[in-house]
Amino acid sequence: MTEQKVRIKIKSFDHRLADQAVRQIVDAVERTGAIVVGPVPLPTRIEKFCVIRGPNIDKDSREQFEIRTHKRVIDVLQPSSKTIDALSQLDLASGVEIDIKL
Repeated sequence: MTEQKVRIKIKSFDHRLADQAVRQIVDAVERTGAIVVGPVPLPTRIEKFCVIRGPNIDKDSREQFEIRTHKRVIDVLQPSSKTIDALSQLDLASGVEIDIKL
């Protein structure tokens, strides 16, 4: 018999929101009696953009911007139906993307 596993991926532009969502998920899963592995921090994705400041004469003057995407992974071993219900009823902050795979 294969062991069931739920993998939860969390993405956010703000690392504090990601960590707060991880704490809420881990608390909810541990209350149902499932085993939690993680959170495992994945490498932060950094997208850098270089924009010309002025359209005409200031071609050499540029501004640089970056977007950082912080990611975490949590594995839930031996989930029950209570675990799935607890995960679906969580109220997390906006700005946090959660992907749950069974």
